[in-house]
Amino acid sequence: MGNVPSACGTITPFMARKRISEYKAKSLLFESLGLPYRGIRVTTSSLSPLENLKSTKTYVVKVDQGVKKRFKLGLISLDISSDNVQTELKKLAEKGYSQFIVEEYKEHAASQEKYLSFQRSREGLVAYTSDKGGVDIEEDQDSVSKYILSKVSPSEVAKSIGVPPTLIEKIVSAMDQLHFSFVEINPLVIDNDQVLFLDLAVEVDTAGAFFVKNAWSQEDFVEEVGGKTEEEKEVEKLSDKSQASFRLVVLNPNGSIFMLLSGGGASIVLADEVYNKGLGKELANYGEYSGNPNAEETYLYTKQLLSLLLKSNAKRKVLIIAGGVANFTDIRITFKGVIQALEEVKAVLRKQGVTIFVRRGGPYQEEGLATIKAFLEKVGLPGQVSGPQLLLTDVVVQALKEVQQ
Repeated sequence: MGNVPSACGTITPFMARKRISEYKAKSLLFESLGLPYRGIRVTTSSLSPLENLKSTKTYVVKVDQGVKKRFKLGLISLDISSDNVQTELKKLAEKGYSQFIVEEYKEHAASQEKYLSFQRSREGLVAYTSDKGGVDIEEDQDSVSKYILSKVSPSEVAKSIGVPPTLIEKIVSAMDQLHFSFVEINPLVIDNDQVLFLDLAVEVDTAGAFFVKNAWSQEDFVEEVGGKTEEEKEVEKLSDKSQASFRLVVLNPNGSIFMLLSGGGASIVLADEVYNKGLGKELANYGEYSGNPNAEETYLYTKQLLSLLLKSNAKRKVLIIAGGVANFTDIRITFKGVIQALEEVKAVLRKQGVTIFVRRGGPYQEEGLATIKAFLEKVGLPGQVSGPQLLLTDVVVQALKEVQQ
């Protein structure tokens, strides 16, 4: 599920927003829209073979624990035969997750995918739409249109993505009745005049719990869990306390490719490139830092990633320190934090033969890149340092050559 940071309005301070499970969200919203919901909720305590699966149908199997970018993280399996649903559930459970949804697979063209979200803000209820929905919505933010619903009609919002105005009206009504603070449908698919919500994220205002008469409760709240490592937990604490944003998700603790990335768009591109080159199973982590963190924060984030790297049993390890060309993040400051963390474990990094590949650009890039290059040379850590003259994906190509030697 993509999240569009630039599209989100400012959250009203007194709102305590909590995400509820997709299964509960769809059950409630579909009921409000007068639509049937046939998804099956599965937990690790009920992984016995599912009944009522049709051999003529295929299915989607996905984690339902509030995890963003599930598709990018390999937590959604598509077009699975009824005979293989159980196998896919067990694979996800082995990654540490405990709540899942099984739904019928709806084949469709990418051109049919739309984006629709609603969020309460100081401006009132705001809708965001795009005719280019799907997992890459964050890279297509220019296509997102914003509508303040107190100033426009539901028809205008509906027209932008080709849905009936009554759909917009009913969703708004459901949000009011169920005390939803945020609704994101991505992708929304229109197929022969049928509107399909393939993925749905809902956050509720906990202050409304008394008024919804147990339509949802604390038991329905989900957070990004799944056997989290101490490093992931520490990064969450760091992100909660900081004005900047930090994210770390462990994909394979014994992977050989570790990524210290800046900026959500670049991080997705680089992670995708690893998969495109056929080494997805070697990708140890996904995550990024953004929002111009200071040196101390970058040090603390890098320290957690290096802790994971040094624990990996992989024979060859690479660390990719990369990102796009920043607009306002001071490269000197963030690299100061990175170097401080590397300095503390330089001897172990040398012993384990870790190779470091750097590709970064932005304010004060010349000084920042020169500093980290000089550091690597001084302490005897092998690697390459490049600025934005190197294509973003080429830093992955360089690193994968090292892994495959």
